[in-house]
Amino acid sequence: MLKTILIIVLSVALFGVLFFLYMKRSLKKKLDYYLTKNNKKTSKKP
Repeated sequence: MLKTILIIVLSVALFGVLFFLYMKRSLKKKLDYYLTKNNKKTSKKP
């Protein structure tokens, strides 16, 4: 019983960490994209 609970908890924790890293990476890409897009707009102004 304890073994199955431990397996479930570890697998959920591992999935959560992987999901967090994936979301962090994708949000960083979006943020960098919008920041560079915004910087290009502002740099064109005299």
